[in-house]
Amino acid sequence: MTAVIIGVDVGTTSVKVAAFSPQGQLIRVERTGIAVSRPRSGWAEQDALDWWRGCVRGIEAVISDLPGVQVRSIGVVGQVNTHLFVDEHLQPLAPAILWQDQRCREIAIEQDAGFTVDEKIRAWGRPMTFDASFAPARAAWFDRNQPEKWQRTRWMLGPKDFVVAKLTGKIATDQLSVVRLTNRDGNSYVPQAVGLVDGLADRLPPIHDLTAPLGEVTDTTVTTGAATVSAGATDSVGDIVGSGSAVPGRAMVSCGTSLVVAGVSSGPAQSSRILSLPPLWGAHVHAGPTRAAGDALRWWSQVRGDSIEAVLREAQHVEAGSSGVVFTPHLMGQRAPLWDSEVRGSFLGLSSATSGAEMSRAVLEGVAMSARQVLDAVESAVGWEFDSLAFVGGGARSDLWAQIHADVLGRPIRRLRVSDAAGFGAALLGAVSAGVYPDIETATTAVRVERVFTPHETAHSRLQPLYAVYQEVYRALEEAHRQLADWRDRPAAPPSA
Repeated sequence: MTAVIIGVDVGTTSVKVAAFSPQGQLIRVERTGIAVSRPRSGWAEQDALDWWRGCVRGIEAVISDLPGVQVRSIGVVGQVNTHLFVDEHLQPLAPAILWQDQRCREIAIEQDAGFTVDEKIRAWGRPMTFDASFAPARAAWFDRNQPEKWQRTRWMLGPKDFVVAKLTGKIATDQLSVVRLTNRDGNSYVPQAVGLVDGLADRLPPIHDLTAPLGEVTDTTVTTGAATVSAGATDSVGDIVGSGSAVPGRAMVSCGTSLVVAGVSSGPAQSSRILSLPPLWGAHVHAGPTRAAGDALRWWSQVRGDSIEAVLREAQHVEAGSSGVVFTPHLMGQRAPLWDSEVRGSFLGLSSATSGAEMSRAVLEGVAMSARQVLDAVESAVGWEFDSLAFVGGGARSDLWAQIHADVLGRPIRRLRVSDAAGFGAALLGAVSAGVYPDIETATTAVRVERVFTPHETAHSRLQPLYAVYQEVYRALEEAHRQLADWRDRPAAPPSA
């Protein structure tokens, strides 16, 4: 009989399901693409049933060729700051509002203005800024614009929690997936947060430990037998566990649709520029998510009318520094460390001699510079520099992008054998809940390094002045971005006769 552990990663562009041996060997992975709908400027939505269909299809695919398979556990991770409103039967009442969506920006600003910094520290234990992805802002928007559906809403769930509920029939979330709603320990909701919208507190799922076994699979469309399902976690926590970075002193960069830099320490650290998560498995995770990484590359490839592979090939032949072109990947605003939903992307240093290949290279370097900016904030919070970083996510499959990150960050980058660390981390979390591993630190011993990319001294030296420009761009153009945001908020002009 073949024993496997399964990890499910509900991402922004696909649902990935992977089967591993209990020793961490990848057996098979299945990806199901999911569409993002952008019905209006600044909006981003998904059909939640696509998450579920991708999960069912993926599980069936990864176990279909295994004789006498025994699925020991299923762990689920997923995108955060995406919100779905469902009724008592788990039927979606509207498309899920994606983390990229900016429609609730004004409501978030209004809610944020109701708290002083001291009030935030007393309530949450740390300063923070409410942005367009803040759950109470989303709930208030839904209440104001879809009042009948808000009244029918039984649960407000994230993607991972929706899939877990469909698998087990149990409503639950973990300490981290309900971003900015819990206290410093992550074990209860902050009354000042959930009280911003009438009825929100009753619509939020109960909080469980992320390795808590919720029960076995009960949905008859999933033929896994008596597999234990854990409460699961955010995709970032999946990355941290699946990259082997769950131990104090380690750090990682996850380059997927968005980019996340995370470092782990043995003690707390406070910074308004990054997220310091409630203590987990005896460690403290400090992380900063951005808005666009692979999504910036996707956008640029569409603008060029080329495939992503073609853009990467042409960028390979451009020297570091892109002939002085700097790209800021703030296409849908920026999260860490700027926390500004109004800022937008830019190319600087263009001339009549600039080639498309140089702009392609600048996009890749700009994303790496956003990673450097977050890493600077994480290291400032913890008080030391990390010697090296694990590099995971779809971007890690590119040798070029891995080397660019090493050159921009100025330290070795470790690419792992399993590039989909979020899915691997999900499987490891599920395995801990089922008793396959005694704890998370033991589970991360299954992580293996494939290749180390060390910084090229010449490339690093060329990129340092451009990174200084990258940092200055936001400060220099902040008011210009405010003016552009005001312009975008104006009603559209009627067509001319």
